[in-house]
Amino acid sequence: MSARVAPALLAPLLASLLLSGCGALAKLSEIGRPPEMTPSSDPTKDPTWRPVSMPMPAREAAPIEANSLWRPGSRAFFKDQRAAQVGDIVTVLVNITDNAVFQNQSTQARTGDEEMGIPHMFGFEAQIPKILANAIPTNLVSTNSSGTSNGTGAIKRNETVVLRLAGVVTQVLPNGNLVVAARQEVRVNSELRELQVSGVIRPQDIASDNTVQHDRMAEARIAYGGRGQLTNIQTPRFGQQVLDILLPF
Repeated sequence: MSARVAPALLAPLLASLLLSGCGALAKLSEIGRPPEMTPSSDPTKDPTWRPVSMPMPAREAAPIEANSLWRPGSRAFFKDQRAAQVGDIVTVLVNITDNAVFQNQSTQARTGDEEMGIPHMFGFEAQIPKILANAIPTNLVSTNSSGTSNGTGAIKRNETVVLRLAGVVTQVLPNGNLVVAARQEVRVNSELRELQVSGVIRPQDIASDNTVQHDRMAEARIAYGGRGQLTNIQTPRFGQQVLDILLPF
């Protein structure tokens, strides 16, 4: 039986070694040189990219008026320099300063005492001592319970993220909203920082300098991370991550 159990126990270990081996080969290939930067590419060609579908009202054709200098959707008589079509560039401003403090305390106490007897029951109470030795009909059941519960919890978070990066319009939704994807990579020595922002914005929220605030972006996805020597040191090893997931204690 032990011979059958051994392969089952070795399978997760071998899988973790294979995974760590693949990552180790990639890291070994970067010894002596900084991490490779990702080539610029079309965001819509990414295998994980999916067109955004959101609830939309029925599209109405803009009325055309003869001899009118005003173009529907424009904010000026000439040309609006703000992003409006697929391929246009818009700058996304991210300024997140979140503070959260939660503190909860609860106290609960309960005491219960129950007694039950059968003083009279059509004369059958006299048969109870014959069935149950030393039983007293007037005090058959007596129970008591006591419980106490105390709980205390506290959460304190402080996050600050300030980013400014340009993105490209990848979709124009039927109601005129724009889907924007922004990516940027910055390499300093042997550390590569990756910035990603995506979401849906309204043309009306784009400022005159062609910028939009992150809090005006719906379905916003903001990522700030990186890879390199410092990130490798701060990341737990694959074996430690596997043990943290599998070990119940």
